[in-house]
Amino acid sequence: MTDQPRSPSLVLSLVPVAVVMTILGLAIPLLGASASARLPLIVGSVLVVLIGLKLGYSWKTLQEGMVKGISIGLPSILILLSIGILIGSWLASGVVPLLVTYGLQLLTPEVFLVACCLICAVVSVVTGSSWTTAATIGVALIGVAEGLEVSKAMTAGAIVSGAYFGDKLSPLSDTTNLAAGVAEVPLFEHIRHMLWTTVPSMMIALGGYALLGMRAGGDSNVEDITLLMETIEGNFVLSPVLLVAPLSMIGCLLFRMPALGAILVGGVVGAVLALTVQGESAAKLVGVLENGYEPQTGVPRLDKLLSGGGLESMYGTIGLILCALSFGGLMESTGMLRVIVQAVMRFAINTGRLVLATLASSLGVNLLAADQYLSIILPGRMYKEAYDEAGLEARNLSRCLEDAGTITSPLIPWNTCGATMLGALKVGPHLFAPFAFFNLLCPLVSVLLGFTGWTMHRRPGDSGSGKG
Repeated sequence: MTDQPRSPSLVLSLVPVAVVMTILGLAIPLLGASASARLPLIVGSVLVVLIGLKLGYSWKTLQEGMVKGISIGLPSILILLSIGILIGSWLASGVVPLLVTYGLQLLTPEVFLVACCLICAVVSVVTGSSWTTAATIGVALIGVAEGLEVSKAMTAGAIVSGAYFGDKLSPLSDTTNLAAGVAEVPLFEHIRHMLWTTVPSMMIALGGYALLGMRAGGDSNVEDITLLMETIEGNFVLSPVLLVAPLSMIGCLLFRMPALGAILVGGVVGAVLALTVQGESAAKLVGVLENGYEPQTGVPRLDKLLSGGGLESMYGTIGLILCALSFGGLMESTGMLRVIVQAVMRFAINTGRLVLATLASSLGVNLLAADQYLSIILPGRMYKEAYDEAGLEARNLSRCLEDAGTITSPLIPWNTCGATMLGALKVGPHLFAPFAFFNLLCPLVSVLLGFTGWTMHRRPGDSGSGKG
């Protein structure tokens, strides 16, 4: 009979986290854009394994923890691969060049960031998917930003803000349904309650983008934009028929097809359009879907703008996700994640602190387990009883889970959402996070409401104070 593994202390549980954060903190200033979280996460995983073995966990248990952690992210990995196919096919078919041309015709640097945020918010509410929004309209908007010489980091921040506004509020969103389900709250009651934190955050964010827009433009001029548009028109057949690709994908999502299936449909339609409308050969198209699209327009700036996609472009991102999920799986299987969350729970002695603890726990799970769904499920299960004991309605919990779990996930480079944003937009979270105003504001507004007690609804008949 084997001895029961010992439970880790809080200090021991925090050691791997501190090591990973320290290495990352040193790597980013030294290596800049080339810095990756993969090696720090591997070092952290090795450290967790060593601590786990010391605590009495078997190698088999630790390995199963890693496998379980990775298995959670397999749907995300499949979606990433399908996004690589979609981007490649939409570039080769002329879908992205067409959307870029429309954007250059209609948008100016002064209104561009506000328009980015609003367009992505509408698309995300309609589709219910931030990932799909970033991988489709987001890719086109990044292209428009380069044409207008607007900062790509600012543009990516506006895209992410809009995309996650819809991801949070859309009844089609999986995270919206998940948070409501975990907290056992009717879906539309959950959505209505989220408006108190979502709408103010979005209004402030749009104001921020309007201010940035006053100085967002670079040195672009009419001649530069005209050259880009004429070159696109000279190298692609720009027919409205190409809009069939995005419309087919949106239609699939509206009929509740899973995101993976809808993205693949969009990619297949794009491939058909590349063969028919653009006249690409089957051999070249296969190469694009595997290795990405590399146009030869004669204008280097445009070639860079319209390059990308393909399965190969996602392999680095997938490697990052695998490293992050392995680390998260080990932290969970050794009990370290549970110890950290329980320590945070002891802080929650009133309504304000309970809200802050919930938000901090969701953010912490996003950081440590690297998965958006776990950041909703684990704190949702752990805090449900605490909200009941405090006399608070469950919709307060469901709102907090989304205010931190859903919203902060794209800001973390090694989280599945942050890695997906990097894969689609080619801008790292460490660069766009300062400009993702909506994502930064939502948790802060939620904390404010928690400590003031405003909109923190109590169960009927409960006489306790809602004040923090």
